[in-house]
Amino acid sequence: MTIAEQIFQHLAVLPEKEQREVLDFVEFLENRYRQQSQRSEDKNWSTFSLESAMQGLENDPIEYTAADLKETF
Repeated sequence: MTIAEQIFQHLAVLPEKEQREVLDFVEFLENRYRQQSQRSEDKNWSTFSLESAMQGLENDPIEYTAADLKETF
């Protein structure tokens, strides 16, 4: 028996008011999962974008030195 079937069996014996609470909780979990997935996807795209932008820069010559600074901290 799958988890969904087990949940359905338990849900079937509850009054409608409690079924509504279960539905609200399931929708909350679904929304939280969707947001976490979106944040993870956004992080992956940010990392990819930064890596793409910086690709090849390690081979570029250094154009500035500390002597070029007008002010040091």
